[in-house]
Amino acid sequence: MVAITLPDGSVRQFDGAITGEQLAASIGPGLAKAALAMKIDGQLLDLARAIEKDSAVSIVTKKDADGLELLRHDAAHVMAEAVQELFPKTQVTIGPAIENGFYYDFARTEPFTPDDLTKIEDKMREIVDRDEKIIREVWERADAIKYFKGIGEDYKAELIEGLPASEPITVYKQGKWLDLCRGPHLPSTGKLGKAFKLMKLAGAYWRGDSKNEMLQRIYGTAWGDEKQLKEYLTMLEEAEKRDHRRLGQEMDLFHIQEEARGAVFWHPKGWTVYRSIQSYIRRRLDEAGYVEVNTPMLVDSVLWQKSGHWDKFRHAMFVSESEERALAIKPMNCPCHVQIYNQGIKSYRDLPLRMAEFGACHRNEPSGALHGLMRVRAFVQDDAHIFCTEDQVKSETKSFIELLRTVYKDFGFNEVKVKFSDRPPVRAGSDETWDRAENALKEATAAAGLDWELNPGEGAFYGPKLEFVLRDAIGRDWQCGTLQADFVLPERLDAEYVGEDGAKHRPVMLHRAILGSFERFIGILIENYAGKLPLWLTPLQVVVATITSDANEYAADVAKTLQKAGLRVETDLRNEKINYKVREHSLGKVPIIAVVGKKEAEERTVALRRLGGNNQEILALAEAADRLRAECAPPA
Repeated sequence: MVAITLPDGSVRQFDGAITGEQLAASIGPGLAKAALAMKIDGQLLDLARAIEKDSAVSIVTKKDADGLELLRHDAAHVMAEAVQELFPKTQVTIGPAIENGFYYDFARTEPFTPDDLTKIEDKMREIVDRDEKIIREVWERADAIKYFKGIGEDYKAELIEGLPASEPITVYKQGKWLDLCRGPHLPSTGKLGKAFKLMKLAGAYWRGDSKNEMLQRIYGTAWGDEKQLKEYLTMLEEAEKRDHRRLGQEMDLFHIQEEARGAVFWHPKGWTVYRSIQSYIRRRLDEAGYVEVNTPMLVDSVLWQKSGHWDKFRHAMFVSESEERALAIKPMNCPCHVQIYNQGIKSYRDLPLRMAEFGACHRNEPSGALHGLMRVRAFVQDDAHIFCTEDQVKSETKSFIELLRTVYKDFGFNEVKVKFSDRPPVRAGSDETWDRAENALKEATAAAGLDWELNPGEGAFYGPKLEFVLRDAIGRDWQCGTLQADFVLPERLDAEYVGEDGAKHRPVMLHRAILGSFERFIGILIENYAGKLPLWLTPLQVVVATITSDANEYAADVAKTLQKAGLRVETDLRNEKINYKVREHSLGKVPIIAVVGKKEAEERTVALRRLGGNNQEILALAEAADRLRAECAPPA
């Protein structure tokens, strides 16, 4: 007898082993039709596999995250089959599912073209219509190597040769085509459906190593149904319209050039946005009891070795030498903050000590990974470290989360998800230390009333962390804030305090950021608001535009009045038609245009036009100044 426990807690008894397909059919025809795979005691397996012992089993469908990932994995295989049918001499290498889609890397003498993508997509639909049964086989290692070498698939043979001796060699056949794969897979190609689209071509080195051959990568996206696919493609179209690199140029905010890869040239308007955000954050930190510090950019490698960063992050550090000593431009601020903490004797009465820095950091990111403001080499974090006792971790975490929530709300982000990242495979500190750190952070998160999802194995090498994920106006998620509980670095760098008992103790170090890097957060803001930033952040809040030259003197008076009210103002006195001026400033995302002509000058009024609106509002100058002052004020 085999007892199978279903997700609802019910138990089904069977006389002997049963496949996932048979189990789904026994539950009902609807589930049998929707079934893609199954989970046995948490392990994802093909439906054709047998359940041979008492187990907890769930049937996976397109509605499940595992089912969607499975669809994308199979889409990669169907694409590979289509490519080899159309271009028989092409070798297939590796093709995984990724976020929102899939890719496959191909070795082919001739480059693929955009027209080829259309042909491949059509062939994929044909393979789906053929509804080829997908069958798992286990092969002998030597036979598999011989087979793939024999058909000219040298990359597959190399992959097999590199697999651990204990790992079975599994091959999946779909129709006449087959591929090396661990699986699992759908029961047949027909289960994939046709909610997929090939997106773009790219180059990729074999196994990600620039010393190896360059392959051709085809990216695609796949979804559970046509509606989801359409929504995703619409989101991509909207994202392209909101691209911060294009808008940043149109709004004259910043540029990036080859001579300073991964670093930003901030223009006056962009730097105004930057300074507005920095001033806001500085005020919030002052109110929350932080002290602000500034630490050196160039630090001896000895400190990085003590902290453990030299072993973990050496590859990402920009390193120099002076007087036969290795120096590194700091990639993070935490070891430097401990140096300030260590100056003088600290008592338990001095804790918590909240130490903040707008820390300029540099990391040697690969040039291919750089992306506008979103991925840079030179950046500034709203970084801070809270030195506290273990008993204070809960209250400090709760206070930080409350601060973070209100900051995000002030920037217009009301939907925030939390991920809890626990211990990674390679880490510093004992298991006992990690138990204490993880438990402290979980208790603090519960006290703050936050739900979280587990992000297993993704903690920092020195401690677990919370990751705060924002959702923008078009549904994209951005991981920004972090909080990390660190019991390790204070030990490594000899941080201590004198406790109430008169003995020396190690403080706990909470690493925290709200925005993350200023550069990336500004990029997120630009895309979230499609360039139409909140009034308090807009670099140029009002343009006073004249209808005729008769109003030039009054326009200057209006500008001066608005500037005294604290507004960022320019005048446009050009000899151009007012509609031309309005269109031009609208393209630059100026939120308010104060139109003045001879009549306005005589009556000391202004005609206010709002970005995106067709109407105008006539106000007395003094009233306009008061109203706009209130509208453009930073959040209280």
